[in-house]
Amino acid sequence: MADSSVSEELDALAEVLRALAHPVRLQILHAICERELSVGEIEDATGIGQPGLSQQLSILRKADLVLSQRSGKQVFYQVDPERMSGIGHALAVMGGKAEVPPPQDAPVLAPDSGAARFARVFR
Repeated sequence: MADSSVSEELDALAEVLRALAHPVRLQILHAICERELSVGEIEDATGIGQPGLSQQLSILRKADLVLSQRSGKQVFYQVDPERMSGIGHALAVMGGKAEVPPPQDAPVLAPDSGAARFARVFR
């Protein structure tokens, strides 16, 4: 049986993967992967109307997959590139395609991220 820290890390990674495992959320992430967009611009780019868009953005925010910034009455979103790189690295480690820890020049997740902690388990 896995110790509790490994179990917690696996649970954290599973939560992130659940947030990613939805076609609408993937569509939103695709729309904001190259540049920051306002909610209205995301709506135009994806065709996802309110309140569904707000609900999906909330899930992405809670999973720390996006960065948001308020400017006046508008909120702008962009993919968190370090978070996504860390998740990708954790999955690559599981697939035996990456080193643990990641190379020093590779971006990693924030220290509180489950995916980054998960990757450290395999040392």
